[in-house]
Amino acid sequence: MASISREEVAHLARLARLAVTDAELDVFAGQLDIIIGSVARVGEVAADDIPPTSHALPVTNVLRPDELRPSLARDEVLAAAPAAEDGRFRVPRILDDPE
Repeated sequence: MASISREEVAHLARLARLAVTDAELDVFAGQLDIIIGSVARVGEVAADDIPPTSHALPVTNVLRPDELRPSLARDEVLAAAPAAEDGRFRVPRILDDPE
């Protein structure tokens, strides 16, 4: 496995517009080597016969199905409302009309 050089780290830092000291170049080069090695190991494990997954566990819908149930008639509900208009609840205006 090829290791990342100080020059490559400096180049990446310039591209990312990061101010990096000489001491940090050595530290970052070592850390990036570890990261690249870890990614390479994951690539070795992945197999073509394993289907991709989006969840580790099966996902099921935890909501109940929609079912029609008896409810109050519209006229009864609107009769108990503070204000109704055209078969709907009337509420205070919260947005101004656009001009």
